[in-house]
Amino acid sequence: MMVTMVGLCGGTCSGKSTLSRRLLDTLSDIETAELSFDSYYRPLGHLPLSERQGVNFDHPDSLDLELFRSHLACLKRGEAVEEPLYSFECHDRLEQTRRVEPAELILVDGILLLADADVRAQLDYIVFVDVPADIRLGRRLARDQAERGRSEESVRRQFAETVAPMHDAFVQPGKAHADLVLDGTRPSEELVLELRNALLSRLR
Repeated sequence: MMVTMVGLCGGTCSGKSTLSRRLLDTLSDIETAELSFDSYYRPLGHLPLSERQGVNFDHPDSLDLELFRSHLACLKRGEAVEEPLYSFECHDRLEQTRRVEPAELILVDGILLLADADVRAQLDYIVFVDVPADIRLGRRLARDQAERGRSEESVRRQFAETVAPMHDAFVQPGKAHADLVLDGTRPSEELVLELRNALLSRLR
């Protein structure tokens, strides 16, 4: 089976996950799978929770690149992988995993997806979702307070201290490697249609 691996990258709360889900819903006639780089944060169960909360999760060193690279290679060869499951509430990897089968099109998403040259080399098509920092901060405030139990003060502090500087250092430069750059402030329906058409043209 010929596997096409599509990388979907962009800053925090740029809309990658929503775009990914809606895109896959429109590709029902194609065998698809998805893999999230955010699942590959290193396990931190050996550290007290207070220390885990101080880890810079916006730096590439916080991710298990070795395992992620090997899983990409396995999927390319047509082999299934066990994607880790990660808890953002307790900052640790769970015991359970999610089986990902190889497919004609595999959508791989992640904030730091393009920061590693070896990962970029395994992607056949790269998409970057570009959204200004103020909009991403607003979205993150809403998400982290509602879904992750964070206070507004803690979200703003983390954004200023690590999210924004790491974005400038490791995320935004990935835009230069993109085959397609999407304006993430546009309606999601428009983005899904544009990306779907681009991918179908490539697959044909």
